Amino acid sequence: MNVTITPGLLAGAITPPPSKSQAHRLLIAAALGTGESHIENLAHSQDIDATLRCMAALKAPGDGLPELDCGESGSTLRFLIPVALALRGGGKFTGHGRLMERPQEPYFAIFREKGISYEQRDGVLTVRGRLSPGDYTLPGDVSSQFVTGLLYALPLLEGDSRILLTTPLESRGYIDMTLDALEQFGVKAAYDGDRAFQVPGNQSYRPRDLTIEADWSNAAFWYAAQFVGCDLEIGGLNAFSAQGDMRIVPYFVKLQGKGPVDLDVSQCPDLVPPLAAMAALRGGEITRIVNAARLRIKESDRLTAVTQVLNALGGRVEEHEDHLVIHGMDHLAGNVTVSGHNDHRIAMMAAIAAIRCQGPVTITGAECVKKSYPDFWEDYRSLGGRYTCDT
Repeated sequence: MNVTITPGLLAGAITPPPSKSQAHRLLIAAALGTGESHIENLAHSQDIDATLRCMAALKAPGDGLPELDCGESGSTLRFLIPVALALRGGGKFTGHGRLMERPQEPYFAIFREKGISYEQRDGVLTVRGRLSPGDYTLPGDVSSQFVTGLLYALPLLEGDSRILLTTPLESRGYIDMTLDALEQFGVKAAYDGDRAFQVPGNQSYRPRDLTIEADWSNAAFWYAAQFVGCDLEIGGLNAFSAQGDMRIVPYFVKLQGKGPVDLDVSQCPDLVPPLAAMAALRGGEITRIVNAARLRIKESDRLTAVTQVLNALGGRVEEHEDHLVIHGMDHLAGNVTVSGHNDHRIAMMAAIAAIRCQGPVTITGAECVKKSYPDFWEDYRSLGGRYTCDT
């Protein structure tokens, strides 16, 4: 689907969709429980449907390795690899887009140490073996998803375990969300705040009735729309949430100030696209988005995708190995077609930047927002956004 936007300001009240990050975590914990849980305010997206599908496959009766189609969801894949080993002695994982190209070496290093077999061939990752209690060592600066996967699986083992990080933990907010979800379901795991987790074994997930919060990651795009001049009321968000992307609020304030600004995104990499849209329209000011190397292994190479899209719109973005330098402008030219790069956050960034373009903007592959925010285009129109679709 191609969307052609006629630039214009948005206005009105908007509640972001339920948190995809929290939904993954609560759904997995609920599925691991022995009783019936009720999870309210669940919004279906491609990523959430992948987790539901894979948990159903893991819990289904039968012998042999379950086949788990993770779609394009990195969370589903990395969270469930250890869970599959703990529950079923492994599984066959498949995916779409760039998913199966994304690095899994932190797990592979553990598997080699623990005697767990793995094979990645023709887009299928097969893992086979059983996790055993003990120490699990992995880097903390590749992806917090590896830590989360172990935090879900290790409590199910027959003895105590530790997770030991060899490098500082990045995306700490996502680990806080995992620990919060575990606690909600009666599972204990202690983090020392630095590089060690203590995870007792022989635990059970207890059933719970919970409600998923609104999503700060997707709310960030509406904050970006506010920044570029839209009169929006963003509601439904938990100001005391464990979601790390609440960081959008202080960064929003920081970008409103004068002078050069450095934004460290090591703890909030998903905020880069909306932050870049704001920085591109921060007239006359320079913004550096730093510690962003991990953006290269997302649904797209997001450092390259952000640079290409904003520059095509008429912005001034310099791409470096692990950071971006953005020279803010009062408006962008538009009158161009840009790719959504099969990346939901890139397509939404382009839609927000288009608000302050002087000419229309066409976004190709705009249906990719279904990965996390299926109603984005409907919400955009409800706020006064004008666009046409070419399917």
